[in-house]
Amino acid sequence: MNAIAHRSGESMFDYIIVGGGSAGCLLADRLSANPETKVCLLEAGPPDRSPLIHMPIGIALLSKSKTLNWGYETAPQPHLGNRKLFWPRGKTLGGSSSINAMVYIRGHRQDYDAWGEAADPIWSYDNVLPLFRAMEANERFGANPYHGKDGELHVCDLRTSNPLSKAFVDAGQQIQLAQNADFNGETQDGVGFYQVTQRGGRRWSSARAFLSEAKSRPNLRIITNARATRILFEGTKAVGVTYASGVRFADIRTRGEVILSGGAINSPQLLMLSGVGDAQELRNFGIPVVADRPEVGKNLQDHLDITIMHNANDRTPIGIAPSFLPRAMAGVFSYLFRGRGFLTSNVAESGGFARSSPAQERPNLQFHFLPTLLKDHGRQVAFGYGYTLHVCDLLPKSRGRIGLKSSDPLSAPLIDPAYLSDPRDLETMIEAVRIGRKILAAPALAAYSRREIVPGPSVQSEADIVADIRERAETIYHPVGTCRMGRDPQSVVDPALRVRGVERLRIVDASIMPRLVAGNTNAPTMMIAERAAGIILGRTKLENGDDR
Repeated sequence: MNAIAHRSGESMFDYIIVGGGSAGCLLADRLSANPETKVCLLEAGPPDRSPLIHMPIGIALLSKSKTLNWGYETAPQPHLGNRKLFWPRGKTLGGSSSINAMVYIRGHRQDYDAWGEAADPIWSYDNVLPLFRAMEANERFGANPYHGKDGELHVCDLRTSNPLSKAFVDAGQQIQLAQNADFNGETQDGVGFYQVTQRGGRRWSSARAFLSEAKSRPNLRIITNARATRILFEGTKAVGVTYASGVRFADIRTRGEVILSGGAINSPQLLMLSGVGDAQELRNFGIPVVADRPEVGKNLQDHLDITIMHNANDRTPIGIAPSFLPRAMAGVFSYLFRGRGFLTSNVAESGGFARSSPAQERPNLQFHFLPTLLKDHGRQVAFGYGYTLHVCDLLPKSRGRIGLKSSDPLSAPLIDPAYLSDPRDLETMIEAVRIGRKILAAPALAAYSRREIVPGPSVQSEADIVADIRERAETIYHPVGTCRMGRDPQSVVDPALRVRGVERLRIVDASIMPRLVAGNTNAPTMMIAERAAGIILGRTKLENGDDR
């Protein structure tokens, strides 16, 4: 760090937002709506100009990107054969909403009611549902008790559908799972087609939704390729941020607040690098302690996922083969001139929610069905025709942590999700495989199958299934919880998202979730930013009062 030039004297801002992802883009829009308020948005990655971002099926290649993806790696996982797992995270404007599968899922009512109990009633389901509705422009449902039509976030049905995606929905019904037309409606149970964050066949990320107009405001400064390295404190008061841009470091300062929106990995790392965290760990790395907050980085939760793949007996799937070239060319023309065709697919076209046993009071499994073969997050080419079913544990009991490997702010942090450290999660994953196989064996899908590739026909006993889970299970990209919100004084942030032990510092991203939602995390993260904007601007008051 000493070899990098340093400069200061940047403009003074009312708010500095660190991270231009799902939460940061929305927050930048809301806080800069007042022309008298100066806002700076820092994003470590580049602008979201890559065609792979905007063409939905480009997700198949984004996992390989070195510039748009942090490409993190976990610590060796003792319960997964000591494997290091690949953790892709978005590194561009829009964050992970610019590289994800665009699936629009909010989670279950009970998720938010639990947040309300842990923090404040403003976070309960009935109080956050209006926020989801207000930000949404749903092309199918319009305005109804569960959806909105006038928001900036476009949500729609896919403009394409592979026949296999419908076959999955039919197969689910054949094993007595209900068909569900709206996973964000009255009930979550069942199988159906996912709605996605798209508009006109293109990805509609948080950056597209909330920065398209806001970025022209003179009071909003967006700095890309700017990696925050330290929060500047005067005593315990946050007064600015240091960021690295190329080979230079720069300081920017605020008369108001610093707001971290870097996500469940980057936000706790930046806190620790800045002296807010477990005092002993910070001292071990020679970092001066600003506030001893042992919970920073703890409570890491993620959805562990296992896949079942089949080779197809015909060319119905999206395939990588010479025989697919005519369809590929037709798809390019359809996409370019009509905004339709398989290039508008998010690949995970259908899916659903189920219970691993009748004893479960609500769904604890989620399916993502892909009418194609997908290996190693898309990093390995899967030749031929086939289909893939992802099944994940929605309500994991295991808890991990984010820590430091080094005091170097440009180094990756320690990521230890501690998958399957709670044995109950392994029991759920075993049932996930069994139920997933049952769906794929139902007549509607069996008609397309040549053979099961993985786990493979020889994997039948419980011991073999467990061994396969340990060998192949991966993340489905939903890390949360590392700066948990709560009413209790040990929590990292209070119900108003202020970091305890310091002043003028908030966190607004998925890291504040006390508990992982039962579903995809992009929509809930944007809702968190909407709620935070109301709190910051004085429009929303805590029902239990200010606990500071």
